[in-house]
Amino acid sequence: MSRWIEVCALDEIARQGSRVVASTQGGIAIFRTADDRVFGLLDRCPHKGGPLSQGIVHGDTVTCPLHGLKLGLADGEAVAPDKGCARSFPVKVEGGVVWLQLG
Repeated sequence: MSRWIEVCALDEIARQGSRVVASTQGGIAIFRTADDRVFGLLDRCPHKGGPLSQGIVHGDTVTCPLHGLKLGLADGEAVAPDKGCARSFPVKVEGGVVWLQLG
């Protein structure tokens, strides 16, 4: 059964920044793009386990701070020529509040 949990106000996540939410599945990084879209990825790079939440957000991607692997924020898929995938989670903004779906 999936459920939506309230994360925080959108303004509490810096543009091109992130916030980590603890879950039974591990930390989930909630990313905010420069144009205020939000995405959720497991906070673990598929390459060496680096913290994606500490990576650099640019456009629709995040670059792992350890080895430079680039992942798409929408689906967690590595950007070619990189390979790998981080699990993605549904995230939405309603009334200025960020929500994360767990399930």
